Amino acid sequence: MIETPTAASRVSPEEIRIGAGNSRRFQGSDHGAAVSYFYVDNQPGQGSGRHWHPYPETWVVIEGSATFFVGDETIEASAGDTVTAPAFVPHQFLNTGTDTMRLICIHASPVIIQTNLD
Repeated sequence: MIETPTAASRVSPEEIRIGAGNSRRFQGSDHGAAVSYFYVDNQPGQGSGRHWHPYPETWVVIEGSATFFVGDETIEASAGDTVTAPAFVPHQFLNTGTDTMRLICIHASPVIIQTNLD
């Protein structure tokens, strides 16, 4: 159960950084939030493996361009675009551009639940 926060909070990038890069993993339940997210900072050719979640996922492309594979669909997206995947549908993304790709992967859950398929 998520405790209701009694005050606003700030989470610095260093607190949720993944490895040595700029990507981050925010698990809402750790911070009194009802949603979770990944901030992804990928170079050309980098992306996620194929996976699914028991809740919808929404991506907001902040910079660069990406290709999303959602079920049988292929969706090209660039800075400013929003892409969604329904619950239980396998998906992945790839930086198919020539520059850095930055996006936010919003998980409609306070806890990130992911089943990897690769």
